Amino acid sequence: MNSENKTFSHERVETSNLLMIVLILLVVAIGGIVEIVPLFFQRSTTEAAPGLKPYTALQLAGRDVYLREGCYNCHSQMIRTLYAETLRYGHYSTAGEFVYDHPHQWGSKRTGPDLHRVGGRYSDEWHRVHLLNPRDLVPESNMPAYPWLAQATLAPQDLPPKLRAMRTLGVPYTDADIAAAPGEVQGKTELDALIAYLQVLGTALK
Repeated sequence: MNSENKTFSHERVETSNLLMIVLILLVVAIGGIVEIVPLFFQRSTTEAAPGLKPYTALQLAGRDVYLREGCYNCHSQMIRTLYAETLRYGHYSTAGEFVYDHPHQWGSKRTGPDLHRVGGRYSDEWHRVHLLNPRDLVPESNMPAYPWLAQATLAPQDLPPKLRAMRTLGVPYTDADIAAAPGEVQGKTELDALIAYLQVLGTALK
């Protein structure tokens, strides 16, 4: 009798699409909670890496440009803990380097190279030329050009609300940082901001 009940229950699960979907979602949810929740309490994932500073107003504006233009669709910001990875890109990525990123840009897509340690590797002028026409520097590149970034001027009034929003998420911006933000981006273009963002990537951990 018990065997028949078990068989019936098993068959019921297999023959009911709705029940199967509910049970699968339940198992995935429990597994995700077990894996993710502990990360919120580990120091290695919640404390900033030594030397890590919040983005300046200009860098934060550049990060917004980076997201808007979809740079993450082709570039990751995660260096794996593999010899070939670290040999090419540098020290592997650590969670402490991204505690001020909301959301982080680790990703896994590499149509273009990983950008996590690109900060300081090239000059501002190199980045400027590369963004305006990548093939001037890398003839085989399939990256599109972004000439409009040099013409688009940042709106200084947009920065204080962005810094305040980041502060609510735990980024330690002070009132002085927020007050100074408009002046920092006054007269700067989106190209200037994106370059400033790229130049700080991966520089906290050497």
